[in-house]
Amino acid sequence: MTVSAPPTPTEIEQVVAHEVDRQLKSFRDEMEGKLAEVRERTVDDAATIVVFSGDLDKVLAGFVIATGAAAAGLQTSMFFTFWGLMALKKKGASGGSKNMMEKMFTLMTPSSSESLGSSKMNYFGMGAIMLRKMMKDKQIASLEELMAVAKDLEVKLIACTMSMDAMGISKEELLDDLAYGGVATYMADAVRSRVTLFI
Repeated sequence: MTVSAPPTPTEIEQVVAHEVDRQLKSFRDEMEGKLAEVRERTVDDAATIVVFSGDLDKVLAGFVIATGAAAAGLQTSMFFTFWGLMALKKKGASGGSKNMMEKMFTLMTPSSSESLGSSKMNYFGMGAIMLRKMMKDKQIASLEELMAVAKDLEVKLIACTMSMDAMGISKEELLDDLAYGGVATYMADAVRSRVTLFI
């Protein structure tokens, strides 16, 4: 009868190390799976603003918030839909061929950000003129200046393609360097945002 020699300290260390690695591997795999789930649900440092209104004061508020968010380090996007598209119109741009209804609609809506009316006390455009004058006198940035700042801060401006189709607005009528998309584009930004606003 042969008696096997007891394991050496080195062999014991190897067996223990192997068992520890085996148990830790399943623990690591479980933890990595849980971390991946948390990462999926965690929002980014982002802000998303829906601009539905075409009123001067509301669009101003949208750009004030957007530039503030971008300056604070949030990746910011603005989704312009329906009346909000009026703020993105390029002054004097031709929209190509339009049917009768689209031509009438173009005549009845603001031609650019400079012709947006105010939401209260507009009085056939006088309210917007007074608001712009008061802002200028108090050295407050105009809408167009805020739009330029937003561009410098890399705020993403998205024109809603469904609203463009519904309202007969072509890309040629809108500002350069815009992004285009629909609800899916907006939702992709909104679901990972810390802040989502509707103006």
